[in-house]
Amino acid sequence: MVGISPDPVKQLRLFRDKYGLPFILLSDTDHQVAEQYGAWREKKMYGRAVMGIVRSHFIIDENGRIVDAQMKVTPAQSVERALAALHALPGSAG
Repeated sequence: MVGISPDPVKQLRLFRDKYGLPFILLSDTDHQVAEQYGAWREKKMYGRAVMGIVRSHFIIDENGRIVDAQMKVTPAQSVERALAALHALPGSAG
């Protein structure tokens, strides 16, 4: 599992350490990856249009194909939905 964020490396390191995350966090400060996955979008914040990250998760199989994509999810929803999608994959033990 890998997390990608537009935050700088130092901030991600502090976040990962604070919450004891057991996976790698990659920095995408120019949001190039987020744009490619459609997760960098216009959002409304306090009635104004701004560009920003739409919290999302993607499950990518060993052949590089996206087998599940969830947009606009909370952290708790993302975990639940990712696990459900993984268990639903052919050959899954769950």
